[in-house]
Amino acid sequence: MSLNIVIMAAGKGTRMKSALPKVLHKLAGRSLLQHVLNMTEGLGGARNVVITGHGAEVVEAAVAGPGVQFVRQMPQLGTGHAIQQAVPAIEGDGTTLILNGDVPLIKQATARRLVEACDGKALVLLTIHLSDPSGYGRILRQGGTADGNVLAIVEHKDASPEQRGIKEGYTGMMAAPTAALKRWVSQLNNNNVQGEYYLTDIVAMAVAEGVPVLGIAAPNETEVLGVNSPVQLADLERRFQREQANDLLEAGVRLADPARFDLRGTLSCGQDVEIDVNCVFEGQVSLGDGVRIGANCVIRNATIGAGARIHEFTHIDGEAQGVKVGAGALVGPFARLRPGADLGEEVHIGNFVEVKNSTLAKGAKANHLAYLGDATVGERVNYGAGSITANYDGANKHRTEIGADVHVGSNCVLIAPVVIGAGATIGGGSTISKNVATGELSVARGKQVAIAGWTRPVKKR
Repeated sequence: MSLNIVIMAAGKGTRMKSALPKVLHKLAGRSLLQHVLNMTEGLGGARNVVITGHGAEVVEAAVAGPGVQFVRQMPQLGTGHAIQQAVPAIEGDGTTLILNGDVPLIKQATARRLVEACDGKALVLLTIHLSDPSGYGRILRQGGTADGNVLAIVEHKDASPEQRGIKEGYTGMMAAPTAALKRWVSQLNNNNVQGEYYLTDIVAMAVAEGVPVLGIAAPNETEVLGVNSPVQLADLERRFQREQANDLLEAGVRLADPARFDLRGTLSCGQDVEIDVNCVFEGQVSLGDGVRIGANCVIRNATIGAGARIHEFTHIDGEAQGVKVGAGALVGPFARLRPGADLGEEVHIGNFVEVKNSTLAKGAKANHLAYLGDATVGERVNYGAGSITANYDGANKHRTEIGADVHVGSNCVLIAPVVIGAGATIGGGSTISKNVATGELSVARGKQVAIAGWTRPVKKR
């Protein structure tokens, strides 16, 4: 049976007080709308029909992809009017699932329950029981009982004082028989306080036709909370982060404080992983057994081997290339690993050291105030404080090769392209622009001069 998925994303979001369309505001590193689109993967829908309106061009450019089709609602005249615009894009006699682009945390299991309960035959509403359902349309059931058949939905603004006392609200999400949905929305009118076309009016039409109308309660409030203001977005961010933290805790990860943890991508962890406070994980991050992450680290697109220690205030950003940290390596504090950094086992990268597009073999060390860019570093190399690879000539990048057991003294400049042979020593303060042979000592600096009787200048008064 065919499944159409329609996502309403046309609203302006005035209360966000932002030039950015509401559905593009981010939660856990992804836009609200992208969360919904990601959830639909695996539901088996033929396509996702996204209804855009305010900032349509920007929204469409942000989430365009295979299986996503856009229709525009101009002007925005209510939820029923939005679905009217989508009717030409939905096909077949199966089920149409309607979701909201500003309700980002709806779970796939919940959406699947709606689709299965509909089965192309029933109108199925996702509801929620709240102590204060202000703003939600109220579910009117036969006999006013909790398990009575659904008779209608009355919007909050049109509800009587008695109806506003109902605690069961409509979340804005439903599954409907596709053919019937098309027929119902063609009959909608705007005879209401707002002068809008309400999608909720189709409930009374279904009842009149004898089509079963079911109300399925959402498992929890968080799944169905929408975002209309920065306050609501911040609240949902914390709820989501705490949920992810709880999942990690259940899996055995030690979080120093679940309330001070942010995951904005995917994080896989081995056994006995420890994560201190205020750490942010983005993109795809993998932590091996026994990894320890110090406080205030930012780690993006990285694989960190077993037993590695990432000290406090370290910034790892692999971007598209990724970063690899070998087993038992020590990184930080205040270190920066950039795309293409590949650290072998037991490598040490210390405070204020930056590594980009470089490979360091087992046991290599750069412990202080250094830069390694476009370099291949052999085993057990000691790279001195203040030393850098000068890898850029103003137009092109060049590579530096440092053999095993090389000792590079402090405050050296290695001007690429250059090769330092295995076991060589570079004297402190040297600027090296020519290859250094295996085992050689190379010193390239000005001769020290002492001037006897020199007097320091005195400031004129």
